[in-house]
Amino acid sequence: MANRKWLTHPVIATGIAINVFIMAWAIIWSGDTAKLWRLLGEDGIVEWMQFLCFTVIAGLLAFAFSERLKRGGASWLELLALAGLSALCALAALEEISWFQRILGIQSPEFFVANNRQAETNLHNLAVGSGSLHKNVLLKLIFIAGITHNLILPIVARTKPGVRRWVESLGLYLPPLSASVIYLVLVALSHLLIEHPRKGELGETFGAVHYLATVFAAYFAGVAYERPTLFENAADIRRLSKLFAMWMAFLLLVGWLLSAGAGATGA
Repeated sequence: MANRKWLTHPVIATGIAINVFIMAWAIIWSGDTAKLWRLLGEDGIVEWMQFLCFTVIAGLLAFAFSERLKRGGASWLELLALAGLSALCALAALEEISWFQRILGIQSPEFFVANNRQAETNLHNLAVGSGSLHKNVLLKLIFIAGITHNLILPIVARTKPGVRRWVESLGLYLPPLSASVIYLVLVALSHLLIEHPRKGELGETFGAVHYLATVFAAYFAGVAYERPTLFENAADIRRLSKLFAMWMAFLLLVGWLLSAGAGATGA
């Protein structure tokens, strides 16, 4: 049976608190150009936070894939979904920091110098029309997928429980609607309240933190999730959830330290 205590679950609550804190941080720093660039710029705090979140999500999904495979009973479609999403999140993490190019001081090959909007070794900034692959294609797909997964399907599932069961049979999950609404409101506020050429990074970070929290909450803790969780003992799940919530808060500190080490400063 799904755990209905959504907002009071330590992992969901911590994810929301981190995103609210980052939003407040951006508002406080909005009057200082150098500080806002430190937050939003290349190798800045939110970019490293995205890398860390996507890396951990990839690990969580890979663990879920491994456990489902070992225990048996999972359909090939469920296993494919978990493995594919794990690989996709790992790719997103590496793309976010250009495959460690700037950290290692590696020059971009000629192809990327000529075809990448930022002359970096990554795919998402490849030129497409007047913009980039990220802006002209990926953001539109992410928007459609995000609204469908976080808003449309959870709303429909409230009156048609079969929708949730169908989604979960595919190896996926539906985030708690309350957490999703808070996430989407924060994305909207970041566009309304922050004036900066890279303010879109805030929404991407909110999404990374939101999915870090809800992936763990669904597969590991059974929050708004009706299939068997990866851990069965309720007491162990509670203790693990508290530890993971602490780990999420630690990621924010690590992101800050990494941005300082990478030399993220003003524009």
